[in-house]
Amino acid sequence: MELSKKIDALLDGVQKPARYIGGEMNAVSKDFDSARVRFAFCFADIYEIGMSHLGMKILYEIINAQEDALCERVFAPWVDMADAMRRDGVPLFSVESRRPVRDFDIVGFTLQYEMSYTTILEMLDLAGIPLFSGERGEGDPIVIAGGPCAFNPEPLHAFIDAFSLGDGEESTLEVLDAVRRAKAEGLTRADTLRLISQIDGVYVPAYYDAEYGADGCLTAFRPRTAEAKPVIRKRIVRDLDAAAFPERMIVPFQEIVHDRIMLEVMRGCTRGCRFCQAGMLYRPVRERSTDTLVDLAQKLVQNTGYEEISLSSLSTGDYSRLAELTQALTERFEKERVSISLPSLRLDGKLAESLEQMRKVRKSSLTFAPEAGTQRLRDVINKGVTVENLRATAHDAFANGYSAIKLYFMIGLPTETQDDLRGIAETARLFASEYFAIPKGERARGLRITVSASSFVPKPFTPFQWEAQDTVETLREKQAFLREEFRQLKSSDFRWHDPEVSFLEACFARGDRRLSDVLLHAWKNGCRFDGWSEHFHFDRWMEAFAACGLDPAFYANRKRSYDELLPWAFIDAGVTQAFLRKESERAQRAETTPDCRGGCRGCGLMEVCGVCG
Repeated sequence: MELSKKIDALLDGVQKPARYIGGEMNAVSKDFDSARVRFAFCFADIYEIGMSHLGMKILYEIINAQEDALCERVFAPWVDMADAMRRDGVPLFSVESRRPVRDFDIVGFTLQYEMSYTTILEMLDLAGIPLFSGERGEGDPIVIAGGPCAFNPEPLHAFIDAFSLGDGEESTLEVLDAVRRAKAEGLTRADTLRLISQIDGVYVPAYYDAEYGADGCLTAFRPRTAEAKPVIRKRIVRDLDAAAFPERMIVPFQEIVHDRIMLEVMRGCTRGCRFCQAGMLYRPVRERSTDTLVDLAQKLVQNTGYEEISLSSLSTGDYSRLAELTQALTERFEKERVSISLPSLRLDGKLAESLEQMRKVRKSSLTFAPEAGTQRLRDVINKGVTVENLRATAHDAFANGYSAIKLYFMIGLPTETQDDLRGIAETARLFASEYFAIPKGERARGLRITVSASSFVPKPFTPFQWEAQDTVETLREKQAFLREEFRQLKSSDFRWHDPEVSFLEACFARGDRRLSDVLLHAWKNGCRFDGWSEHFHFDRWMEAFAACGLDPAFYANRKRSYDELLPWAFIDAGVTQAFLRKESERAQRAETTPDCRGGCRGCGLMEVCGVCG
């Protein structure tokens, strides 16, 4: 109670105090002291972003469904609140009970973005938990991390006790069981970690050693104990229909980034885009049935009051019963004025019927991701989209009354030329021409095409994991070229990403365990919330690399050979390195690989794949 009063005393002096007050509709409140195992789900960003993360909602539901367990949410306090907490001696606390995070048995982070790593250190420090795993004692919680960035855990190896790889619905419960048993038997912290390390899909970095050669490359990575598994295989939830999904979602008091119901229609993607890490990591494809989704939607609308349902997946346009689902949802909720929205859509899908259903309630903007401006480069990245697809999609969108379109592209892709860059502007012109081809009285008013160009970041477990990233200077030149191209397009806005941020993202995406020193140095020098432009300090990062005797270009701008030992080589993500290499070689020849819904392409997941298995 004393801590809660101290927290309340800080709220008048900070932005958006609703981030810290708790008590939202559908939040779960359990007796903290009665729970046998207590899990703090930590999101290394502010409340508005963390509350939009579907994975947190799923695990929150699963853990709290356990009678003797509880899960509470923890978000990174914004800089004003963090500074006030340090000043007044207020430790990092959970939203539900406002208990100190260090009082929980397990502190779990989700790793969604490499530029959140210093914020993880910030949160551990605010919590009063020793930053280094090796310095934690018997009274300290087990710090575990999962999510897509956990597939290269090495840059965080010094700070995280254990990493959970792959789908977390089942493995999280197994971790809870291990900690529950350890507490019941009075096991030491070391013995608890040993128990956790035996769970499939869990990696404990303290049980492994890494060695480096004179050229700075990794030369050996091996277990140091008999219990440590030489290969860590990711976990896969095979039946998504049977998997837990929240029927009640917390409704915040303030607006969040995705302030709507998120309905996961499927997991995984069969397309095989060569730059896309998620498309490889979340294989195989698993779908929820239409009946299950309509039932979940009805319960969520009833339990939240939201008026929008977003059909969530990596490629919702590939959901095999999309038209049937959108029709069923529209018929069910049209009278209640609940709208249906789709995230970024495939440009080669048959969307006309779904778009017609979606506009019956209200229209929002549509988002498409051509990724590259020419057919040659789309073939290199295996996007599987043609000019004919672009025209048909633009026509369907504008014919169905849409006038606001967002187009996502990537610059700096392998083999990119100036013609490929110019093609980005040409694609925007193509969409505009399709809009104006529709008679004036039949099209919606106010055409607006927003074009965003991010910088290519080579990611582990993709065919492009061996590729070099363009230098910051080269990316700046490409952005300047595109800005000039778009000055001539009145109906289009061009937006771009900070190349310095992308450069550091590439460093940590493919980094080794030596980068833990860089992270620590950067955080001590004031780096936090690095994904926020107003708090990103590139000079401090460069000072950190220099202080640690490391060259960031070694990680970001260097092309790897196929026989180099990669820092994540001990992880089995399902997709084989042989398949990734074959796809890399096909990319150099601009050869496409068809969607595996049309036949198995031999990625390595045949035994568990519902599409080809």
